[in-house]
Amino acid sequence: MNTRSKSRSAARLAAVQALYQHEMEGTPIPRLIREFHEHRLGATIEDVEYAEAEQSFFDDLVSGASARRLEIDQKISARLAEGWSLERLDRPMRAILRAGAYELLARADVPVGSVISEYVDVAHAFYDKKESAFVNGLLDGIAKDARS
Repeated sequence: MNTRSKSRSAARLAAVQALYQHEMEGTPIPRLIREFHEHRLGATIEDVEYAEAEQSFFDDLVSGASARRLEIDQKISARLAEGWSLERLDRPMRAILRAGAYELLARADVPVGSVISEYVDVAHAFYDKKESAFVNGLLDGIAKDARS
């Protein structure tokens, strides 16, 4: 994996963490982005070294997913099985799906396959195989709508 791919992967994981934190604490997006720039991206916290993330990409994912949240939530909800609602998904899953959906909708410069496999990898950090397959299927459906 080249340096740009690694820094984008790090940006995606950090964006999911930031979106999760935003939903948990309600931290305003500009302050959240600033905190991540100053304290998380590329930092070493409790002996864990965070990879250097592409900051502008991280900023776009977090601010874009937040700004387009209603639209994104509608697209995610439309893809859920009958009887399921977005609220029924736990917060980390919502953050993963929102970041991935935003990237599919707004970042035509990034290939669909890259977006989906990256968020499946992020899902692996939090969940088992079943949930990762769910992320794959849902983002694939959004991609078919967004990029056809």
